[in-house]
Formats: sequence, structure tokens, C-alpha cells
Amino acid sequence: MKVMIALDESKGSLYALNWVLSNILKPIITTTTAAEEQKEVLVYLVHVNLPFQTYVYPAGPVVYTTTSVLESVKQAQDKISAGIFARALKSCEEMKIKTEALAMRGEPKEVICQLAEQKHVDLLVVGSRGLGMLKRAFLGSVSDYCTHHAHCPVLIVKPPKEFTNMHEQVPQTTA
Repeated sequence: MKVMIALDESKGSLYALNWVLSNILKPIITTTTAAEEQKEVLVYLVHVNLPFQTYVYPAGPVVYTTTSVLESVKQAQDKISAGIFARALKSCEEMKIKTEALAMRGEPKEVICQLAEQKHVDLLVVGSRGLGMLKRAFLGSVSDYCTHHAHCPVLIVKPPKEFTNMHEQVPQTTA
């Protein structure tokens, strides 16, 4: 079984990871007795960074970025990805699940769907950020896009109401 879990800086995505590990993958691993069957479980952890955009003003000068600015942005994004993966990999290692971490660049909703198709995953898991109807209409929803465009089953994990500080960012410390 191949499962892809999309991660971002929110606590909601880490909640989705832990929910899938404990409610879907743990029962599969504990019920299989053969070591070969346990090795067939593979989890792809995916974090997609937005590409750095240079802004062009319609009535003013064009803003160009230097290569040093681009490099520092890429390094910062890589550091964020490493912090996210460090916490996620720790949870997967505790269950002895084969895991592959993939840091990508691009539009998250499109990259996630393309990667799910390329890796031939059996299940795509995305967390719900709890956007209201108005924000979802203007900002768009990664989970909504994935349910309509992914070529595999999509599981949207919504944290319970008592899950506090869902919109708070996860600390960016690395191990």
C-alpha cells in the first residue's frame, strides 16, 4: 500500500499525519504477520514550497531579484521543509514504516496531484485547514482541488473542534 500525505506548516497537517498513522496504517501493520507484507507499506511525505515570485508593477518599475536573494529564499524554504520532515519522520520511524520525504516547488495543489499520479499511490491524505466558505472561495482549497483532480482516493482529515490553535504555525526548529 502506498500512501501520500501532504504536509505544510500548520498543526492540522501534522494532525492528519498522526491520524492516518494510528487509524489506518497501524491496524494494517499489526494485523499483517509476514515481514514482506509490512515492507509493502510505503508513505510519501510531501511538502510543496511556492516558487518565489518577483512582482511587476503595472504603472511603475519592474522589480528584479538578485541571485543572492533567490538563494536565501530557497535556503529558508529548505530549512522549513527540513523542520516539517524531522517531526513527521520521527512519527513514522516510531511505527517502523518505510517513508520517503519529497520537498517540491510549485503550486501545491497541482504538484500534489501530479506527484500522486506519478507515484501511483493508493491513497492521498490532506489535512483540512478549516477555511470558511468565503476564504475558500477566494483563496481556493488544496483539499478541494485534490478531491476533484487526483486520480486516486483522497482522504481529508479534519481536526476535531477541541483541537486548539489549529491555525497557529508549527515551530520551525530542526533536529
